[in-house]
Amino acid sequence: MIPAASFAGKHVSLFGLGGSGIATARALIEGGADVLAWDDNPDSVAKAAATGIATADLRGADWAKFSAFVLSPGVPLTHPKPHWTVELAKGAGVEVIGDIELFCRERILQAPTAPFIAITGTNGKSTTTALTAHILKSAGRDTQMGGNIGRAVMTLDPPKPDRHYVVECSSYQIDLAPSINPTAGILLNLTPDHLDRHGTMQHYASIKERLVAGSETAIIGIDDSWCAQIAERLERAGRQVIRISKRLPLTDGYFADGTNLMEAVHGRYSKVAFLEGIGSLRGQHNAQNALAAVAACLKVGLDLGEIQSGLESFPGLAHRMEQVGRKDHVLFVNDSKATNADAAAPALSSFPRIYWIAGGLPKEGGIEPLRGFFPRIAKAYLIGEAAPAFSATLGEAVPYEISGTLAAAVDHAAHDAARDDSGEVVVLLSPACASFDQFKNFEVRGEAFRQAASAIDGVKPIGGAR
Repeated sequence: MIPAASFAGKHVSLFGLGGSGIATARALIEGGADVLAWDDNPDSVAKAAATGIATADLRGADWAKFSAFVLSPGVPLTHPKPHWTVELAKGAGVEVIGDIELFCRERILQAPTAPFIAITGTNGKSTTTALTAHILKSAGRDTQMGGNIGRAVMTLDPPKPDRHYVVECSSYQIDLAPSINPTAGILLNLTPDHLDRHGTMQHYASIKERLVAGSETAIIGIDDSWCAQIAERLERAGRQVIRISKRLPLTDGYFADGTNLMEAVHGRYSKVAFLEGIGSLRGQHNAQNALAAVAACLKVGLDLGEIQSGLESFPGLAHRMEQVGRKDHVLFVNDSKATNADAAAPALSSFPRIYWIAGGLPKEGGIEPLRGFFPRIAKAYLIGEAAPAFSATLGEAVPYEISGTLAAAVDHAAHDAARDDSGEVVVLLSPACASFDQFKNFEVRGEAFRQAASAIDGVKPIGGAR
């Protein structure tokens, strides 16, 4: 835990008592703050009170005594309207912050030179965070990973000069971290997302921009116009900017040339790393993730040999194009995290011949946006509530069956794939749907796929499969 010593002896209010909220309250208390916490959920309040955290309805609190108000990132700050606690805090002139802001203040207070890599973007944050942390750990660096992935940031070990922090930041967290100041800040990409919480795309993009604007070095993917404009704006303001691109040769920066990762310096190119043969980093989207990780790790002092070694040993994340097993020429891939068509596209673009398991609780738009990938699909196995609609979209373009259940789909797909003599083929779960018609969440669905695949005679687990 990181004791929040920057608030020692001060009164702090806190709203949101989920896992990270309780961890943040404990960190404040450990640092010497007087904390008063609340949540709209009585069970959460009871759980916090049982751990010794002082709780009371903040409607009746004396806000004039609070030095800060710590808000859970899951609670509306601005849209569709500010939460009632935010209105009370602003009315009393109390700053509204989150746990990432607490971390930033403690780093500055305790070890301002501790390498700090912060990652944001609409897509790819978790993989880039995990990959960067893996490379650092593989190279023997003292590495802490958390934030919007894994551990709540205030539960990480306290800052010290040689301790590296790799922190995934959502837009909600950045919005509550006005002094965020990474050694290397990564902005991967921007597409419309969370507009119910941010109001407009412009506001959403401006929040993401704060992370790289406060960075010592800003690493920005420029394959979309929003990020390209941010890179130009920061460079004009005198910030150090490193551009990355998964599809365009650059004059300066890092870009992907097939599976080679290239550095450009005034138009002169050199290869810095490669992804050939690294199954956990297939696809153009993972090339972008790897480019960001490479640039960040170089910034904090790793050499190219250490970075390449880390890339090659990266196991990938569970449920994100996770290779779970192989039987002869058939690879089994769990992409259960793909809960809509846009999320399924990277996996469908990464394999040439696919036995595709899709379906579940359908999202708006269905799978029509994936039509360009239909030629890659040898056969589709449709499950859940979406099966009838998906079958209508596939029509005569793709052979399909309505398998009904995931277990049946895996069994039938494995049987058909085994008889395919066209080379390596993939049994891919990339549902393009939510899981809630048949499973509690996408993790449970992915685990069911992994178990069904491993139960097939002759399937051997792949290193890194969980």
